[in-house]
Amino acid sequence: MNTNQLKITAISVSDLAKLLKQAGSRHVSEAAIKKDIEKGAPVNSDRTINLIYYAAWLLKEEVNNANN
Repeated sequence: MNTNQLKITAISVSDLAKLLKQAGSRHVSEAAIKKDIEKGAPVNSDRTINLIYYAAWLLKEEVNNANN
């Protein structure tokens, strides 16, 4: 992962996992992100992830889970 060229609107699954681990997440993995994608997390047409949209999707999922 070259953080000098990281584009938060188009991050690969592997780079996103590395980024989130570096930010302190203890539970993130490529497998977990792929599972989120299978559950409906938004992805770009090239299968990269927009970090802002992904974070918003995760928050929506947390709210939905808390309300059920």
